[in-house]
Amino acid sequence: MTAPLLIIDDEPAIRRLVRGALERAGHRADEAETAAEGLALARRPGCELVLLDLGLPDRDGLELVPLLVAMDRAVVVLTARDDTGEKVAALDLGADDYIVKPFDTQELLARVRTALRHRGGTAPGPLTCGPISIDLLRREVTRDNVLVPLTRKELALLAELARHPGRVITHSQLLASVWGEAHVGDVEYLRVTVRGLRRKLEADPAAPTLIRNDPGVGYRLMC
Repeated sequence: MTAPLLIIDDEPAIRRLVRGALERAGHRADEAETAAEGLALARRPGCELVLLDLGLPDRDGLELVPLLVAMDRAVVVLTARDDTGEKVAALDLGADDYIVKPFDTQELLARVRTALRHRGGTAPGPLTCGPISIDLLRREVTRDNVLVPLTRKELALLAELARHPGRVITHSQLLASVWGEAHVGDVEYLRVTVRGLRRKLEADPAAPTLIRNDPGVGYRLMC
């Protein structure tokens, strides 16, 4: 049976670095240096999450993202490609996160933990983010135990972010979910609603810590 985590990267030094960090954190990991080898290992029972490089020798890593998602594997892209279009493409294809090399191993481990939590699903109870409590079942949001009135769109947007805490959700994904497919290009709708949420929920809306922006890509709820 394969290990719960899989590293697909053609650079041996990167695989050693990542595997060492994962094992020190208590994870087990397998390694693959090609897309073909990686897909074969990912298909085996037990694999939970794949750390995926995009610059593979036999296939573009972006092509692997939907294949891995279809296998019900969480995917964290780990690549040197620092391009907004690549990030959006990977996330829209179903990747849980996107990390650019060089990277901090502690941040990598934090992103892995978040992706594994997302794979396990969001708890049905209220989600607590500092002084903010989000109850998706009752559709109520409180700050310091005081009910915060939200518009219908603000609540729908916050709920979508709260279903995937810590995970960046792209502009197009949020627009399609909250406003519908016809509005996936209307990013200004999203910006206006985010500003409203920050004004009501953030301690300092000008320096937000709750709803974080990945420029040109999307937003994530930090809890």
